[in-house]
Amino acid sequence: MNDAPAHLALPSTAEAWLERVAGVLPKVAAGAAEGERIRRVPDAVMTALHDEGMFRLLLPREFGGAEVSPPTFFRVVEAIARADASTSWCVCQGNGCAMMAAYVPAAVADAIWGRDPRAILSWGQGPAEAHVVPGGYRITASASFVSGGHYATWFGAHCPIVEADGKARLRADGTAETRTFLFPAKPVPMTDAWDVLGLRATGSDSIAVKDLFVREDHSIVREAPTLYCNRPLYFYSQMGIYALGFAGTALGLARAVVDEFLALAKDKKPRLVAVTHADNPVVHDELARAEARLSAAREYLLGTAERMWEETQASGETAIESRMAIRLAATHAIREAAEVTEILFATAGTAAIFARSPFERRLRDMHMVAQQIQGRKSHFQAVGAWMLGHAPDYSVI
Repeated sequence: MNDAPAHLALPSTAEAWLERVAGVLPKVAAGAAEGERIRRVPDAVMTALHDEGMFRLLLPREFGGAEVSPPTFFRVVEAIARADASTSWCVCQGNGCAMMAAYVPAAVADAIWGRDPRAILSWGQGPAEAHVVPGGYRITASASFVSGGHYATWFGAHCPIVEADGKARLRADGTAETRTFLFPAKPVPMTDAWDVLGLRATGSDSIAVKDLFVREDHSIVREAPTLYCNRPLYFYSQMGIYALGFAGTALGLARAVVDEFLALAKDKKPRLVAVTHADNPVVHDELARAEARLSAAREYLLGTAERMWEETQASGETAIESRMAIRLAATHAIREAAEVTEILFATAGTAAIFARSPFERRLRDMHMVAQQIQGRKSHFQAVGAWMLGHAPDYSVI
């Protein structure tokens, strides 16, 4: 196993990571328009992110990763979103996938991440199946929403298992077992399918493989993985990490909208209105309420994340109460960020509707963030049901 190369010497504190992020943000912001046009993060931006180790935040230390705390991860993803939500999304997705290094044998993790400082694992969802064969499986899968896939060095596919006798492999509870399979990206083409409203630069196109052999040791059951890196970060579920990270994307994006609104309001004077936004009491009220909602949602989520991290370090597990708390706080943060963005877009008036404005792309991006699985309103129902004594829905936490 290799340590990170010298040029990837990684910080050890949240403050140092945020300083490192600040140095990258001008390039991220400068590449946003090009990313929108080409529908992927520009090469120059990806190079800058790799040079600063932004895809190794959650990677175990023994494979050249930083293994940062979840609250630090949140802060980094949030900061990047203030410059560009698509880039933030890809950083979040790539880091969540990199946690897989803790759940596969060390030799496999080293081959994927330890020997390649620019390694990225990417996956999506879609119809799939894996047939048991000697030494592993043969998988056939189609996956969409493969965010960051154009820069992936490895792909993953989530496949129900079909035994050699043709029967589905079942878990103890009677449901089908699904494994995640890892395979090199190089021979697998991507299909152009990402013609969407927002988050266009994520390049979340599609992949397909047919009858591809994958060794047993290149697969895991994500719901109950074997933990090879027995440390607190890897006690977290990937769903929980994604909830925290994508909420960071939403909050950073909404914060950028507030910043742009403040800059606009100083001189904006709507037609048939006697005063500028800066002197309009209605605008004052809308802005203050938006600030309160956004700040409160952020503090609620970050405080919850910090408490969960302290508890996990102390107890050696992620308690169901903490997992539900993160789910609730993250979903709330995404919904509040979306509402704040809508309010300030409307309050900005016609200045916000042009493609050249700083609002238009951010509104579209926010709609996409809120549509994704982490922003589903049904998560509130899942948490409320658990609070009233129903069994927890582990698929959302």
